[in-house]
Amino acid sequence: MTILVTGATGRVGRHVVDQLVRRGAAVRALTRDASKATFPDGVDVAQGDLLDIDAMRRAFDGVTSLFLLNAVTGDEFTQAIVTLNLAREAGVERVVYLSVLHADRFSNVPHFAVKSGAERMLEQMGFSATILRASYFMDNEVMVRDVILNHGVYPMPIGGKGVAMVDARDIAEVAAIELIRRDQAAGKPPIETINLVGPDTLTGASAAAIWSDILGRPIVYGGDDPSGFEQNMAAFMPKWMAYEMRLMAERYVSDGMVPEAGDVDRLVRILGRPLHSYREAAARLAAAAAG
Repeated sequence: MTILVTGATGRVGRHVVDQLVRRGAAVRALTRDASKATFPDGVDVAQGDLLDIDAMRRAFDGVTSLFLLNAVTGDEFTQAIVTLNLAREAGVERVVYLSVLHADRFSNVPHFAVKSGAERMLEQMGFSATILRASYFMDNEVMVRDVILNHGVYPMPIGGKGVAMVDARDIAEVAAIELIRRDQAAGKPPIETINLVGPDTLTGASAAAIWSDILGRPIVYGGDDPSGFEQNMAAFMPKWMAYEMRLMAERYVSDGMVPEAGDVDRLVRILGRPLHSYREAAARLAAAAAG
Protein backbone atom coordinates (compact mmCIF):
# COMPACT_ATOMS: atom_id res chain seq x y z
CA MET A 1 0.00 0.00 0.00
CA THR A 2 1.50 3.30 -1.13
CA ILE A 3 0.35 6.80 -0.20
CA LEU A 4 0.90 9.63 -2.70
CA VAL A 5 1.61 13.00 -1.09
CA THR A 6 1.13 16.11 -3.23
CA GLY A 7 2.64 19.42 -2.18
CA ALA A 8 5.33 17.26 -0.59
CA THR A 9 7.98 19.96 -0.21
CA GLY A 10 5.68 22.64 1.17
CA ARG A 11 4.96 23.94 4.63
CA VAL A 12 2.52 21.12 5.42
CA GLY A 13 3.44 18.42 2.91
CA ARG A 14 7.01 17.91 4.12
CA HIS A 15 5.68 17.24 7.63
CA VAL A 16 3.08 14.83 6.22
CA VAL A 17 5.85 12.85 4.52
CA ASP A 18 7.89 12.74 7.74
CA GLN A 19 4.92 11.67 9.84
CA LEU A 20 3.98 8.90 7.40
CA VAL A 21 7.56 7.59 7.30
CA ARG A 22 7.71 7.56 11.11
CA ARG A 23 4.59 5.41 11.09
CA GLY A 24 6.06 2.92 8.63
CA ALA A 25 3.96 3.85 5.61
CA ALA A 26 5.14 3.47 2.03
CA VAL A 27 5.25 7.02 0.67
CA ARG A 28 5.54 8.51 -2.80
CA ALA A 29 6.24 12.26 -2.77
CA LEU A 30 5.28 14.45 -5.71
CA THR A 31 7.64 17.34 -6.43
CA ARG A 32 8.26 19.62 -9.39
CA ASP A 33 12.04 19.22 -9.17
CA ALA A 34 13.30 15.95 -7.74
CA SER A 35 16.93 17.15 -7.87
CA LYS A 36 16.19 19.84 -5.26
CA ALA A 37 13.97 17.76 -2.98
CA THR A 38 15.23 16.13 0.21
CA PHE A 39 13.12 13.39 1.74
CA PRO A 40 13.69 10.68 4.36
CA ASP A 41 15.26 7.41 3.24
CA GLY A 42 12.83 5.07 1.56
CA VAL A 43 10.53 7.76 0.13
CA ASP A 44 9.77 7.21 -3.55
CA VAL A 45 10.04 10.52 -5.41
CA ALA A 46 7.77 11.32 -8.36
CA GLN A 47 8.58 14.37 -10.46
CA GLY A 48 5.77 16.43 -11.95
CA ASP A 49 2.94 18.77 -11.13
CA LEU A 50 -0.82 18.37 -10.84
CA LEU A 51 -1.50 19.45 -14.42
CA ASP A 52 1.20 17.22 -15.97
CA ILE A 53 -1.15 14.40 -16.96
CA ASP A 54 1.50 11.87 -18.00
CA ALA A 55 3.57 12.49 -14.86
CA MET A 56 0.50 12.20 -12.64
CA ARG A 57 -0.53 8.92 -14.25
CA ARG A 58 2.95 7.57 -13.48
CA ALA A 59 2.76 8.96 -9.95
CA PHE A 60 -0.56 7.18 -9.31
CA ASP A 61 0.74 3.80 -10.49
CA GLY A 62 0.47 1.41 -7.53
CA VAL A 63 -0.93 4.04 -5.18
CA THR A 64 -3.74 3.18 -2.77
CA SER A 65 -4.36 6.53 -1.02
CA LEU A 66 -3.86 10.22 -1.81
CA PHE A 67 -3.04 13.29 0.25
CA LEU A 68 -4.31 16.17 -1.88
CA LEU A 69 -2.89 19.58 -1.14
CA ASN A 70 -2.83 22.16 -3.88
CA ALA A 71 -1.63 25.69 -3.32
CA VAL A 72 -3.47 28.96 -3.86
CA THR A 73 -3.02 29.56 -7.59
CA GLY A 74 -5.14 30.93 -10.41
CA ASP A 75 -5.88 27.38 -11.63
CA GLU A 76 -6.31 25.75 -8.21
CA PHE A 77 -9.75 24.31 -8.98
CA THR A 78 -8.58 22.80 -12.26
CA GLN A 79 -5.65 21.20 -10.43
CA ALA A 80 -7.92 19.68 -7.81
CA ILE A 81 -10.52 18.29 -10.21
CA VAL A 82 -7.96 16.94 -12.70
CA THR A 83 -6.12 15.21 -9.86
CA LEU A 84 -9.31 13.67 -8.49
CA ASN A 85 -10.25 12.40 -11.94
CA LEU A 86 -6.81 10.88 -12.42
CA ALA A 87 -7.03 9.29 -8.97
CA ARG A 88 -10.35 7.69 -9.85
CA GLU A 89 -8.95 6.56 -13.20
CA ALA A 90 -6.11 4.84 -11.32
CA GLY A 91 -8.52 3.13 -8.94
CA VAL A 92 -7.56 5.26 -5.92
CA GLU A 93 -10.63 5.68 -3.69
CA ARG A 94 -9.11 6.92 -0.42
CA VAL A 95 -8.26 10.59 -0.09
CA VAL A 96 -7.31 13.04 2.63
CA TYR A 97 -7.97 16.53 1.30
CA LEU A 98 -6.62 19.71 2.87
CA SER A 99 -9.43 22.24 2.74
CA VAL A 100 -10.02 25.39 4.77
CA LEU A 101 -12.22 26.17 7.76
CA HIS A 102 -15.48 27.86 6.69
CA ALA A 103 -14.90 26.89 3.05
CA ASP A 104 -18.66 26.69 2.63
CA ARG A 105 -19.29 30.10 4.22
CA PHE A 106 -16.57 32.43 2.91
CA SER A 107 -17.74 31.96 -0.67
CA ASN A 108 -16.51 35.36 -1.89
CA VAL A 109 -12.88 34.38 -1.13
CA PRO A 110 -11.60 32.51 -4.20
CA HIS A 111 -9.54 29.77 -2.56
CA PHE A 112 -12.32 29.11 -0.03
CA ALA A 113 -14.84 28.73 -2.86
CA VAL A 114 -12.43 26.46 -4.74
CA LYS A 115 -11.99 24.18 -1.75
CA SER A 116 -15.73 24.06 -1.16
CA GLY A 117 -16.13 22.95 -4.77
CA ALA A 118 -13.48 20.27 -4.38
CA GLU A 119 -15.22 19.02 -1.24
CA ARG A 120 -18.42 18.62 -3.26
CA MET A 121 -16.54 16.75 -5.98
CA LEU A 122 -15.09 14.29 -3.45
CA GLU A 123 -18.65 13.42 -2.43
CA GLN A 124 -20.12 13.37 -5.93
CA MET A 125 -17.27 11.25 -7.31
CA GLY A 126 -17.73 8.65 -4.59
CA PHE A 127 -14.40 8.92 -2.78
CA SER A 128 -13.77 7.66 0.73
CA ALA A 129 -12.34 10.90 2.08
CA THR A 130 -11.32 12.79 5.17
CA ILE A 131 -11.73 16.52 4.60
CA LEU A 132 -9.39 18.52 6.81
CA ARG A 133 -10.71 22.05 7.21
CA ALA A 134 -7.73 24.03 8.45
CA SER A 135 -7.77 27.45 10.04
CA TYR A 136 -5.14 30.07 9.14
CA PHE A 137 -1.61 28.67 9.52
CA MET A 138 0.50 30.04 12.38
CA ASP A 139 3.48 29.37 10.12
CA ASN A 140 2.25 32.04 7.70
CA GLU A 141 3.11 34.66 10.31
CA VAL A 142 6.62 34.59 8.86
CA MET A 143 5.18 36.90 6.18
CA VAL A 144 4.50 39.63 8.76
CA ARG A 145 7.39 38.94 11.15
CA ASP A 146 9.63 41.70 9.81
CA VAL A 147 6.88 44.29 10.19
CA ILE A 148 6.40 43.19 13.79
CA LEU A 149 10.10 43.19 14.60
CA ASN A 150 11.11 46.34 12.72
CA HIS A 151 8.04 48.55 13.12
CA GLY A 152 6.44 47.36 16.34
CA VAL A 153 3.11 46.65 14.65
CA TYR A 154 1.16 43.41 14.33
CA PRO A 155 -0.25 44.06 10.84
CA MET A 156 -2.48 41.07 10.14
CA PRO A 157 -6.07 42.44 10.22
CA ILE A 158 -7.78 39.58 12.04
CA GLY A 159 -10.23 41.74 13.99
CA GLY A 160 -11.90 41.10 17.31
CA LYS A 161 -14.06 38.03 16.63
CA GLY A 162 -11.07 35.69 16.82
CA VAL A 163 -9.04 33.36 14.61
CA ALA A 164 -7.92 29.96 15.96
CA MET A 165 -4.63 29.73 14.06
CA VAL A 166 -3.23 26.21 13.65
CA ASP A 167 0.34 24.90 13.50
CA ALA A 168 1.36 23.13 10.27
CA ARG A 169 2.84 20.30 12.34
CA ASP A 170 -0.56 19.58 13.88
CA ILE A 171 -2.20 19.65 10.45
CA ALA A 172 0.36 17.21 9.09
CA GLU A 173 0.15 14.75 11.96
CA VAL A 174 -3.64 14.57 11.79
CA ALA A 175 -3.34 14.11 8.02
CA ALA A 176 -0.87 11.24 8.45
CA ILE A 177 -3.07 9.54 11.06
CA GLU A 178 -6.09 9.81 8.77
CA LEU A 179 -4.19 8.64 5.70
CA ILE A 180 -3.01 5.50 7.45
CA ARG A 181 -6.42 4.87 9.01
CA ARG A 182 -8.15 5.05 5.64
CA ASP A 183 -5.40 3.18 3.81
CA GLN A 184 -5.65 0.25 6.22
CA ALA A 185 -9.43 0.27 6.72
CA ALA A 186 -11.57 -2.59 5.55
CA GLY A 187 -14.33 -1.62 3.17
CA LYS A 188 -14.92 1.99 2.23
CA PRO A 189 -15.14 4.37 5.21
CA PRO A 190 -17.59 7.25 4.69
CA ILE A 191 -16.59 10.87 4.16
CA GLU A 192 -15.65 12.65 7.37
CA THR A 193 -14.78 16.29 8.06
CA ILE A 194 -12.32 17.40 10.75
CA ASN A 195 -11.83 21.04 11.70
CA LEU A 196 -8.14 21.81 12.28
CA VAL A 197 -7.70 24.67 14.72
CA GLY A 198 -5.27 25.88 17.34
CA PRO A 199 -5.79 25.84 21.11
CA ASP A 200 -6.33 29.60 21.34
CA THR A 201 -8.72 31.91 19.50
CA LEU A 202 -6.70 35.06 18.84
CA THR A 203 -7.81 38.61 18.18
CA GLY A 204 -5.59 41.26 16.65
CA ALA A 205 -5.06 42.76 20.08
CA SER A 206 -4.26 39.44 21.79
CA ALA A 207 -1.79 38.45 19.07
CA ALA A 208 -0.02 41.81 19.47
CA ALA A 209 0.07 41.26 23.25
CA ILE A 210 1.76 37.87 22.80
CA TRP A 211 4.42 39.43 20.59
CA SER A 212 4.89 42.24 23.12
CA ASP A 213 5.50 39.69 25.86
CA ILE A 214 7.93 37.63 23.78
CA LEU A 215 9.93 40.63 22.55
CA GLY A 216 9.80 42.58 25.79
CA ARG A 217 8.63 45.77 24.08
CA PRO A 218 5.31 47.19 22.95
CA ILE A 219 3.76 45.75 19.80
CA VAL A 220 0.50 47.38 18.74
CA TYR A 221 -2.29 45.98 16.60
CA GLY A 222 -2.42 47.72 13.23
CA GLY A 223 -6.22 47.73 13.09
CA ASP A 224 -8.97 46.14 11.04
CA ASP A 225 -8.54 48.12 7.79
CA PRO A 226 -7.05 45.64 5.26
CA SER A 227 -5.71 48.28 2.82
CA GLY A 228 -2.20 48.38 4.24
CA PHE A 229 -2.09 44.61 4.57
CA GLU A 230 -3.01 44.19 0.90
CA GLN A 231 -0.32 46.69 -0.10
CA ASN A 232 2.32 44.87 1.96
CA MET A 233 1.37 41.47 0.53
CA ALA A 234 1.52 42.84 -3.03
CA ALA A 235 5.20 43.61 -2.49
CA PHE A 236 6.10 39.90 -2.63
CA MET A 237 3.15 38.09 -4.23
CA PRO A 238 0.96 38.66 -7.31
CA LYS A 239 -1.54 41.46 -6.89
CA TRP A 240 -4.49 39.13 -7.49
CA MET A 241 -3.26 36.96 -4.62
CA ALA A 242 -2.70 39.96 -2.34
CA TYR A 243 -6.28 41.03 -3.08
CA GLU A 244 -7.48 37.55 -2.25
CA MET A 245 -5.64 37.78 1.09
CA ARG A 246 -7.45 41.06 1.69
CA LEU A 247 -10.81 39.42 1.04
CA MET A 248 -9.91 36.66 3.49
CA ALA A 249 -8.89 39.21 6.14
CA GLU A 250 -12.17 41.07 5.67
CA ARG A 251 -14.03 37.87 6.52
CA TYR A 252 -11.83 37.33 9.57
CA VAL A 253 -12.86 40.79 10.76
CA SER A 254 -16.56 40.35 9.99
CA ASP A 255 -17.00 36.68 10.95
CA GLY A 256 -13.88 35.43 12.68
CA MET A 257 -12.55 31.88 12.30
CA VAL A 258 -13.79 30.40 15.54
CA PRO A 259 -13.78 26.66 16.35
CA GLU A 260 -16.98 24.74 16.85
CA ALA A 261 -17.68 23.20 20.24
CA GLY A 262 -15.47 20.15 20.74
CA ASP A 263 -13.02 20.85 17.92
CA VAL A 264 -9.97 21.29 20.15
CA ASP A 265 -10.79 18.30 22.35
CA ARG A 266 -11.28 16.13 19.28
CA LEU A 267 -7.85 17.06 17.91
CA VAL A 268 -6.19 16.41 21.26
CA ARG A 269 -7.78 12.94 21.30
CA ILE A 270 -6.61 12.19 17.75
CA LEU A 271 -3.05 13.36 18.43
CA GLY A 272 -2.77 12.12 21.99
CA ARG A 273 -1.06 15.36 23.00
CA PRO A 274 -1.78 19.09 23.36
CA LEU A 275 -1.91 21.28 20.27
CA HIS A 276 0.98 23.62 19.51
CA SER A 277 0.28 27.16 20.68
CA TYR A 278 0.57 30.50 18.93
CA ARG A 279 2.95 31.71 21.62
CA GLU A 280 5.30 28.84 20.80
CA ALA A 281 5.14 29.63 17.08
CA ALA A 282 5.77 33.35 17.63
CA ALA A 283 8.72 32.63 19.93
CA ARG A 284 10.17 30.30 17.30
CA LEU A 285 9.83 32.95 14.57
CA ALA A 286 11.41 35.61 16.78
CA ALA A 287 14.32 33.32 17.68
CA ALA A 288 14.92 32.45 14.03
CA ALA A 289 15.07 36.13 13.13
CA ALA A 290 17.57 36.76 15.91
CA GLY A 291 19.85 34.13 14.41
